Amino acid sequence: MPSHYLPDEYDNKGQLRLPLAFWLILLLQARTWLLFIMAGASRQQGSDLLALFYPDRQAFWIGIASGIPAALGLLLTGYRQRLPRLWQSWRWVLIVSLLASVVQQGWLAWQDDQALAASLLALVDLFAAGWLLCHRRLADCFRPDRHVE
Repeated sequence: MPSHYLPDEYDNKGQLRLPLAFWLILLLQARTWLLFIMAGASRQQGSDLLALFYPDRQAFWIGIASGIPAALGLLLTGYRQRLPRLWQSWRWVLIVSLLASVVQQGWLAWQDDQALAASLLALVDLFAAGWLLCHRRLADCFRPDRHVE
């Protein structure tokens, strides 16, 4: 299959390299997980750090649950060739997860619980979902026929 990508855009396994923005979106989606890891690493100030960003414990657990697809996506990047069907569908899992996050943040903004922060996060999540949906190179990264043998 002829490729319209440069040879430098493939890794040593012959897979199309994932764009940097994809990694940033995964980190954005897994933001509660990252905060949880940082809180665990800081030991004494960990609970204060969590309370600062998540004064409501329920919101923390919702954030942990909504970050699971991104955390699994980070793990799946190493198994792109071994689990091609799962990898191929994972882009859609991430998009749906981001759209669910947009709805959640919109709900929080509508309830006026930290409306500005929730609105900004909703806009960022919506932009990320649109990028995941429309970026051609990223879509090609999720296609198993887009690798060099």
